[in-house]
Amino acid sequence: MQGLRRCSNDVVQLDLSTTVTTTNTSSTSLSIDVEESVETKIQRLITEHPVIIFTRSSCCMCHVMKKLLATIGVNPTVIELDDHEIAALPSSSNRTPAVFIGGACVGGLESLVALHVSGHLVPKLVQVGALWV
Repeated sequence: MQGLRRCSNDVVQLDLSTTVTTTNTSSTSLSIDVEESVETKIQRLITEHPVIIFTRSSCCMCHVMKKLLATIGVNPTVIELDDHEIAALPSSSNRTPAVFIGGACVGGLESLVALHVSGHLVPKLVQVGALWV
């Protein structure tokens, strides 16, 4: 399908500059409106998914983020962006990888680990419905 490419079992590369109607992956549905700008698509994805990571392809830090979250019991949505799409990320997260929890930018790997070490990550994941304890 144009604009959507499965990179592995848990990573989908989504070309946000192309037109995609509706596509279902294993556990996540990604729907893209034809009229949306790249910025609007990214913002909608952030609001639709309790935990979402935006990354470049083959980013080792993204892999570590996914492993940390999986260890806790969370399966984040991972979107691989092209270089020209990274600029469309909200200004607070204009570098990758960037993780959003409950629509709020947490930051990169260091911020995610700091949140975990401080004991605030699990309560935040429970609060947004990404984790049940």
